[in-house]
Amino acid sequence: MRILALSLLFLSTFTIAGCESKAEKVKKLVDQYNVEYPPYAKACLDEDMTSGASRMLTGEKLTPEQTAALEAKKKERDARCKPEADRLAQLQKEILAAQQ
Repeated sequence: MRILALSLLFLSTFTIAGCESKAEKVKKLVDQYNVEYPPYAKACLDEDMTSGASRMLTGEKLTPEQTAALEAKKKERDARCKPEADRLAQLQKEILAAQQ
C-alpha cells in the first residue's frame, strides 16, 4: 500500500512539473513572438506599403509606371521581410506544438 501511494505521489509530481515546464515554454515562446512581431509589422505590413492595393480597390486607375513601381516595391519588401516572416511562422508552429 505504501509503495502504491509513493508511486502515485511520484507520478503526480512529475505530471505537475511537466505541465509547469510546458506552460513556461509556451509563455516564453509567446513572449518572444510578442517582442518580434511589432517591429516586423511596422516594417513589413505598414500602410504605406499597401497603399497601391488600397487605391486599386477604390477603383483608382494606376498608370503602367505606377503599377511597375508598386511591383518593384513589393518585390523589394518581400525579399527584405521574408526571413522575418518565416521566423515568425516558425515561432507560431512552435507555440502550437508546445500547446499540444
